[in-house]
Amino acid sequence: MQIAITGTGSYIPETVVENQDFEKHEFLNSDGSSFKHDNPVIIEKFKAITGIGERRYVAKNLNTSDIAFLAAERAIADAGIDKEDLNYIILAHNFGDVAYGQSQGDTLPSLATRVKHHLRIKNPKCVAYDLIFGCPGWIEGVNQANAFIKSGMAKKCLVIGAETLSRIVDPYDRDSMIYSDGAGATIIEAKENAGQILSCASATYAHDEAFLLFFGKSYKSPSDATRADRQENTKYIKMYGRKIYEFAVTYVPQAMDDCLKDSGVSIADIKKIFIHQANEKMDEAIVKRFYGLYDMEMPEGIMPMNIGKLGNSSVATIPTLFDMVRNGKLENQSIQKGDVVIFASVGAGMNINAIVYRV
Repeated sequence: MQIAITGTGSYIPETVVENQDFEKHEFLNSDGSSFKHDNPVIIEKFKAITGIGERRYVAKNLNTSDIAFLAAERAIADAGIDKEDLNYIILAHNFGDVAYGQSQGDTLPSLATRVKHHLRIKNPKCVAYDLIFGCPGWIEGVNQANAFIKSGMAKKCLVIGAETLSRIVDPYDRDSMIYSDGAGATIIEAKENAGQILSCASATYAHDEAFLLFFGKSYKSPSDATRADRQENTKYIKMYGRKIYEFAVTYVPQAMDDCLKDSGVSIADIKKIFIHQANEKMDEAIVKRFYGLYDMEMPEGIMPMNIGKLGNSSVATIPTLFDMVRNGKLENQSIQKGDVVIFASVGAGMNINAIVYRV
């Protein structure tokens, strides 16, 4: 039985926020002190490291479950299936629906349930649930869908990665420039001659690494009682960037290698690596180290990137990137039927996973 990705769809927000839009921001160190460089220099260095020149934010009237639904509609149409035949809807996110101007995430009911409601699916045996797994959430959802189908519990699954990170960033943290919004969806089903998941790998490192990404207070100290009350009760996404970089380049290449060995495919047969769009320099270092395990140079064009235009949308980066390449929407990048590709991600938890897939 071949388990394949038979449909893809994505939602890329229309609002473009360019790097220069941050030039008047007040960026602070974690202790609240000012940087010694002015913003143009900070932004230039940021661009050199991350590769990000612009990112996308959702419109004020949309939320994570809304854009997840829009991506899901497109994936269902692309696969040409009846939505009532879906056995599972797995929605990977991290913060729930955070309404514009609010700080509290809403996950009651689950976002997957909301997507099922928006799709107007009547079948009660279509089970909808959320998956919280950090940035590797979409890959983990595909791994679970693969397991459900292999076990006979399902025939068709909808796996979505969606996030609106723009609503949980601290505007005084320069890392806020990394994050963006987006949604990507895929249909996973057993179908002959449509592709095949060859192997999967997942791991959680939580002994010393659990809180490398966390929720923390703003870097801006409150200046009055009203502001103090608001900031004491508001947390934002925070991270230890250098430690995450070191963790990722150490452990992700090995997870990719383990997954590749389980697949029985030669590294010479890999056509593309779809890696979580977290940071251009880090992603390049991961892939170079992966090929270094085989005493090989990283092949030119092996790693499609859209982070420069779309930023880091967490669980949405890989499914939106795959959808773009699959449909010829990324310049100088394409895949053909029969190509073998790797999906790989790292994120909060700290979680790592990978899939070797034959298109």
